[in-house]
Amino acid sequence: MSIPKQNVLWTFLCCGLGVAMVSLDNLVVITALPAIRDDLGGSIQELEWTVNAYTLTYAVLMLPGAALGDRFGRRRMFGVGLALFVAASAGAALASGIGALIAARALQGLGAALLMPLNLTILTDVAPPHRRGALLGAMSAVEGVAIAMGPLLGGAVVEHLSWQWIFWINVPIGAVVLPLSRWKLTESRGPRSQLDLVGTVLASLGLFGIVFGIIHGHADHWSSVRVLASLTGGAVVLIAFVLWELHTELPMFPMKLFRHRTFSAMNAAGLLMFAGMFGSVFLLTQFFQGPQGYSPLEAGLRILPWTAVPIFVAPLVGLLSDRVSSRTIVALGLAFQACGLGWIASRISPHVDYVSLIPALVLCGLGMTFYFSPTANMVMSAVDAEDRGMASGAINALRELGGVLGIAVLASVFSANGALTSPDSFTDGMIPAVWTGVVLIAVGALAVLVAPRRPRETRPVEPTPAVPTTVSDRM
Repeated sequence: MSIPKQNVLWTFLCCGLGVAMVSLDNLVVITALPAIRDDLGGSIQELEWTVNAYTLTYAVLMLPGAALGDRFGRRRMFGVGLALFVAASAGAALASGIGALIAARALQGLGAALLMPLNLTILTDVAPPHRRGALLGAMSAVEGVAIAMGPLLGGAVVEHLSWQWIFWINVPIGAVVLPLSRWKLTESRGPRSQLDLVGTVLASLGLFGIVFGIIHGHADHWSSVRVLASLTGGAVVLIAFVLWELHTELPMFPMKLFRHRTFSAMNAAGLLMFAGMFGSVFLLTQFFQGPQGYSPLEAGLRILPWTAVPIFVAPLVGLLSDRVSSRTIVALGLAFQACGLGWIASRISPHVDYVSLIPALVLCGLGMTFYFSPTANMVMSAVDAEDRGMASGAINALRELGGVLGIAVLASVFSANGALTSPDSFTDGMIPAVWTGVVLIAVGALAVLVAPRRPRETRPVEPTPAVPTTVSDRM
């Protein structure tokens, strides 16, 4: 049965707005940290946790979120995640102390973990096979633009309103999307009728250990007992998770997915791309506000050549991915991204002329667009329909883990070679850090090139059967 075009557009609108909110909150808080410190106080470590609390729960609970959607209904859990995210956003805006803000940010991450892994599955189920590449490409572009626009939006809101409004803005959007998603989204479930509780607990604990260790690696030193214990413990628990999933009859995450070279390669590339991109954007934003002396809004505007490119190029790349090898497009995007960051690393100095960086920023924007647009279609088409929920959860979790890893690693490289004390010392640290990001993304490009030339994405994939929930659904 064909799905009406109007319902496809409504689905894209609901999922797109949800993705935009969640993705913006990855980096939107960074430019607001000085204002938050002036208003609520708090130590440097507490301010870091206003970012890390969100990242931690978001990355750790992504796979369980996908499993809950498969078990209890994807539309239902999408709505639960969205409602929790919006309520936590209001709680963050109303926070009277730094502890309350950290708690609200953790709840935001929980809502995001329920929402994010389900949007691609919901959209894939309604997208016509001949338009799936364009729709998933556009959705990936929405995610990429929202992530990159975080510093600009955060700077504009802090400068002209107050830091609370970076959270209040989610409330009216959620008030529109919540009833709309209930009305327009089609309910569907995965093939597993029971929830793998043991697998869910093991995955959550293992990822918590890894992410917690990465977050504290820079501040506590990578050789500290707490960091090593956290990383080692997390790795051991994840090994136990893999062994459990291989032997249980109803696994939360089917390990057979990693037999698909496309799936494995794209997950590796996603982790490395986000590591290089997140870490570099974080440093570049601080460079414009520090050595260059721009305000938060002015710093965000300086990154606009990077963030604006996907708006114009993403639809074309999405259409192209239905006709040209997606592997080629993604590898080219990663190469563009690496070259753009390499250009920045080779030109950066305390008194660099901003105009000389514009071509590099545009190249980074092209790289981000070429990477994001075909990625979702490649991953979702490389696996069977019943496994799409967990495939979406896996790639989102690894991307978020890559963002955490990138900021931690690049910050460590920065600290080993420079400092915040002067413009010269800042660029002394920034140059090798950004080159590190270049290497990470280049390795990601190599990972994509090992994917098959003709992956399973070329064959039509039938949508997951919808679960009728209303009289109209049954007719």
